[in-house]
Amino acid sequence: MATTDTQAVDTFTEFFAIYEPRLRHALIARCGAEIGREATADALEYAWSHWDRVGSMAHPAAYLYRVGQSASRRYRRPQGVAGEPQVATTPWFEPALEPALAKLSDRQRVAVVLRHSFGYRFDEIADVMGISISSVQKHIDRGLQKLRRRLEVSP
Repeated sequence: MATTDTQAVDTFTEFFAIYEPRLRHALIARCGAEIGREATADALEYAWSHWDRVGSMAHPAAYLYRVGQSASRRYRRPQGVAGEPQVATTPWFEPALEPALAKLSDRQRVAVVLRHSFGYRFDEIADVMGISISSVQKHIDRGLQKLRRRLEVSP
């Protein structure tokens, strides 16, 4: 293997280790568990196939998030945000949460889920979504306001 090939493998491996979980979480928040995982795999396959271009981008995670969004269209089936319903007698979360999350805009839902389910920092969310930190804050604030109204809770 040539040195440049080894370098490409090494840089992609480093990129993958850092950004795969972020990308997967964002696409799961956007598309649901099953489709989000498939879209992540498609986006990362695209990144590997086009690593010479993707690896030199200023914001490759945001670009691949959009690639994943496009890839998710081929897997679309009616599905809730949290994936297939689980068989359980006592839910581990508020049953009205999933329908309330589904009513948020895509950006609000992704920002809220990444922040409050996965514990992402605002700058990490901004990087994955390809938007500014102030936009992330606005999406989270507005999303939480809508969730509180729908779930009839106060902060």
